[in-house]
Amino acid sequence: MYHHGRGAAKSVRRLHLIFGLTLILAPASSLTPFGTLAMLRAPLEQARNPMQRERIADDVYVFTSERYAQVTASVIATNAGAVLIDTLVFPEETREIKQFVETRLRSQVSTIIYTHYHADHTYGAHFFPEAQVVAHARCYDLLDTRGREARAKNASGELAHVALVLPTVVFNRGVLNLRIGGKSFQLWNTPGHSMDSTVILLREDRILFAGDTLMPVPYFVDGDYFAFVASLESLRGCNFENIVQGHGEVILKGEIEEKLGSDLAYMVAIRAAVENAMTQPDPETLLKSVGIERCGKSRILLAGQVNELHQVNLRTLLRQLAQSATV
Repeated sequence: MYHHGRGAAKSVRRLHLIFGLTLILAPASSLTPFGTLAMLRAPLEQARNPMQRERIADDVYVFTSERYAQVTASVIATNAGAVLIDTLVFPEETREIKQFVETRLRSQVSTIIYTHYHADHTYGAHFFPEAQVVAHARCYDLLDTRGREARAKNASGELAHVALVLPTVVFNRGVLNLRIGGKSFQLWNTPGHSMDSTVILLREDRILFAGDTLMPVPYFVDGDYFAFVASLESLRGCNFENIVQGHGEVILKGEIEEKLGSDLAYMVAIRAAVENAMTQPDPETLLKSVGIERCGKSRILLAGQVNELHQVNLRTLLRQLAQSATV
C-alpha cells in the first residue's frame, strides 16, 4: 500500500500492535464522511463565520468550526512540533490553524492523527505536506475507497483543490502508544460511528479526543449500532479530565459520566422505538413520528441539525435490525 497525494509514493507502515507497544515518532522530516461530503451540501451555503479557539490545558487548543456542524480539530504543542488531531473541512479554516501553529506557537505540525476517515475530519491534511499521518488501518482503507468516491462527487467550489492524504502509519489492533516531543498519546479503535473510529488519550492531561464517538447525539449511519453501544460503554469510569467531541462543546470532567449515560440511554430508547415499529405494517412511517426529545435528547443541539441525524439513526437501525433478523 502506498501514500497518496504528496509527490513520490511512500510505503505505509502497518503496525500489528498489542497492549504496551510504544512507537516513538521522530520529527516528520526524518520519517521515511457526518462526514461524508453529501452531508456538506447544506452547510456549504452558510455564511462565513469566524472559527472559535479554546485553550483547554497547557499546550492544548481546540478549534471549532462555525461553518460546518461545530466540527472540531485540536492542536497539542510539543517540543518536536505540533500534533494536530483531525483537520477542518474548509481550506480557510485549516489555513487559520496552520497560521496559529506557525505564528503563535512558532512551530510546525509534525504529526496529524485522524479519528476517522470522514471528510470533515481529514480534508485539511494536504496543507501539511511534511507531517506524518497516523490512523487506524480501516481509516486508510475507507479513505482510499469511500473517501475517493465522495471526493470525486464533491470536487467543486472551495473544495476543488482538496487532495486526499492517506495515513502513513496505521495500526490495526490493541493500543498504539505514541511518544512525541515529551507528550504521551494512546490510540485505540472505538467502532460505531464508523468502523475505523479512533479515540486518542493525551495521558499527561487525561484529555480524550473522541472524534465522532462522542458528539451531541450518537450517529451511526456509516457504522454499527451494536458496536457503538459497546464503544460508549467502554469509556465509562475512565477518569478523563475533559473530552473533546468530534462536534460540539468540550465535555468537562464533572459532565462526562452524565454525557455517556445520556448517549447510552438514547441508544436504548431508539432501539425500543424501532423494535416496536417493526411490529407494525409500516414501520418507516411510524418512525417519522418518533421525535428526538421522546428519546431523551434536545432538538436544539447543533443548531437544530440533530433531529435530522436522529431520523437517519432510526432508519439505519431499522435496516440493521431487519438484516440481523434474516441471518
